[in-house]
Amino acid sequence: MTPELTALTLAALLQVVHFAIYSVTAQIQVGTKYAASPRDTPRTLTGIAGRAQRAMNNHFEGLILFAIAALTLTYADKADEFTAIASALYLIARVLYLPAYLLGLAPWRSLIWFIGFLATTFLLIKALL
Repeated sequence: MTPELTALTLAALLQVVHFAIYSVTAQIQVGTKYAASPRDTPRTLTGIAGRAQRAMNNHFEGLILFAIAALTLTYADKADEFTAIASALYLIARVLYLPAYLLGLAPWRSLIWFIGFLATTFLLIKALL
Protein backbone atom coordinates (compact mmCIF):
# COMPACT_ATOMS: atom_id res chain seq x y z
CA MET A 1 0.00 0.00 0.00
CA THR A 2 1.31 3.45 -0.84
CA PRO A 3 1.99 5.95 1.97
CA GLU A 4 -0.84 8.07 0.60
CA LEU A 5 -3.34 5.22 0.87
CA THR A 6 -2.04 4.32 4.32
CA ALA A 7 -2.60 7.92 5.43
CA LEU A 8 -6.07 7.83 3.88
CA THR A 9 -6.98 4.65 5.74
CA LEU A 10 -5.69 6.06 9.02
CA ALA A 11 -7.60 9.30 8.39
CA ALA A 12 -10.76 7.25 7.86
CA LEU A 13 -10.16 5.50 11.18
CA LEU A 14 -9.66 8.92 12.74
CA GLN A 15 -13.14 9.77 11.44
CA VAL A 16 -14.44 6.79 13.42
CA VAL A 17 -12.82 8.29 16.53
CA HIS A 18 -14.44 11.66 15.74
CA PHE A 19 -17.82 9.99 15.40
CA ALA A 20 -17.44 8.07 18.66
CA ILE A 21 -16.49 11.18 20.63
CA TYR A 22 -19.33 13.15 19.07
CA SER A 23 -21.85 10.38 19.67
CA VAL A 24 -20.96 9.91 23.34
CA THR A 25 -20.79 13.61 24.19
CA ALA A 26 -24.02 14.39 22.31
CA GLN A 27 -25.91 11.58 24.01
CA ILE A 28 -24.72 12.76 27.41
CA GLN A 29 -26.01 16.23 26.59
CA VAL A 30 -29.39 15.38 25.04
CA GLY A 31 -30.16 12.12 26.85
CA THR A 32 -30.75 8.62 25.56
CA LYS A 33 -34.46 9.14 24.90
CA TYR A 34 -33.83 12.00 22.47
CA ALA A 35 -30.78 10.26 20.95
CA ALA A 36 -32.90 7.18 20.14
CA SER A 37 -35.78 9.27 18.78
CA PRO A 38 -36.28 10.33 15.13
CA ARG A 39 -35.06 13.81 16.25
CA ASP A 40 -37.84 15.66 14.48
CA THR A 41 -37.16 18.67 16.69
CA PRO A 42 -33.48 19.56 16.27
CA ARG A 43 -31.40 20.47 19.30
CA THR A 44 -28.31 22.62 19.21
CA LEU A 45 -25.35 21.02 20.88
CA THR A 46 -23.13 23.22 23.03
CA GLY A 47 -19.80 22.90 24.80
CA ILE A 48 -17.72 19.80 24.13
CA ALA A 49 -20.58 18.05 22.30
CA GLY A 50 -21.00 21.00 19.93
CA ARG A 51 -17.27 21.20 19.33
CA ALA A 52 -17.10 17.45 18.72
CA GLN A 53 -19.90 17.72 16.17
CA ARG A 54 -18.24 20.63 14.37
CA ALA A 55 -14.83 18.91 14.39
CA MET A 56 -16.37 15.73 12.99
CA ASN A 57 -18.11 17.65 10.20
CA ASN A 58 -14.91 19.55 9.44
CA HIS A 59 -13.00 16.29 9.18
CA PHE A 60 -15.58 14.88 6.77
CA GLU A 61 -15.03 17.93 4.55
CA GLY A 62 -11.25 17.64 4.64
CA LEU A 63 -11.30 13.88 4.24
CA ILE A 64 -13.18 14.13 0.95
CA LEU A 65 -10.51 16.36 -0.60
CA PHE A 66 -7.66 14.29 0.83
CA ALA A 67 -9.24 11.07 -0.46
CA ILE A 68 -9.49 12.52 -3.96
CA ALA A 69 -5.83 13.54 -3.83
CA ALA A 70 -4.56 10.25 -2.38
CA LEU A 71 -6.53 8.09 -4.79
CA THR A 72 -5.66 10.20 -7.83
CA LEU A 73 -1.96 10.23 -6.99
CA THR A 74 -1.92 6.49 -6.42
CA TYR A 75 -3.87 5.47 -9.50
CA ALA A 76 -2.09 7.96 -11.76
CA ASP A 77 1.22 6.64 -10.42
CA LYS A 78 2.32 10.15 -9.45
CA ALA A 79 3.08 9.48 -5.80
CA ASP A 80 6.61 10.25 -4.64
CA GLU A 81 8.52 11.14 -1.48
CA PHE A 82 7.02 14.64 -1.42
CA THR A 83 3.45 13.36 -1.62
CA ALA A 84 4.25 10.83 1.11
CA ILE A 85 5.50 13.65 3.35
CA ALA A 86 2.48 15.83 2.54
CA SER A 87 0.15 12.91 3.31
CA ALA A 88 1.84 12.35 6.66
CA LEU A 89 1.63 16.08 7.38
CA TYR A 90 -2.09 16.05 6.60
CA LEU A 91 -2.66 13.11 8.92
CA ILE A 92 -0.62 14.64 11.75
CA ALA A 93 -2.52 17.92 11.38
CA ARG A 94 -5.87 16.12 11.53
CA VAL A 95 -4.83 14.13 14.61
CA LEU A 96 -3.81 17.37 16.35
CA TYR A 97 -6.91 19.20 15.17
CA LEU A 98 -9.36 17.12 17.20
CA PRO A 99 -7.96 17.86 20.67
CA ALA A 100 -7.24 21.46 19.65
CA TYR A 101 -10.89 21.91 18.71
CA LEU A 102 -12.28 20.05 21.73
CA LEU A 103 -10.13 22.12 24.08
CA GLY A 104 -10.94 25.39 22.28
CA LEU A 105 -7.30 26.18 21.52
CA ALA A 106 -7.60 29.32 19.44
CA PRO A 107 -5.82 30.32 17.26
CA TRP A 108 -3.87 27.02 17.23
CA ARG A 109 -6.86 25.05 15.96
CA SER A 110 -7.07 27.27 12.88
CA LEU A 111 -3.32 27.07 12.26
CA ILE A 112 -3.41 23.26 12.52
CA TRP A 113 -6.36 23.15 10.11
CA PHE A 114 -4.50 25.39 7.66
CA ILE A 115 -1.43 23.14 7.65
CA GLY A 116 -3.62 20.15 6.76
CA PHE A 117 -5.41 22.19 4.10
CA LEU A 118 -2.10 23.29 2.53
CA ALA A 119 -0.88 19.69 2.47
CA THR A 120 -4.07 18.60 0.71
CA THR A 121 -3.87 21.47 -1.77
CA PHE A 122 -0.27 20.50 -2.57
CA LEU A 123 -1.38 16.92 -3.20
CA LEU A 124 -4.22 17.97 -5.48
CA ILE A 125 -1.94 20.22 -7.54
CA LYS A 126 0.73 17.51 -7.71
CA ALA A 127 -1.90 15.09 -9.03
CA LEU A 128 -2.51 17.41 -11.97
CA LEU A 129 1.14 17.94 -12.90
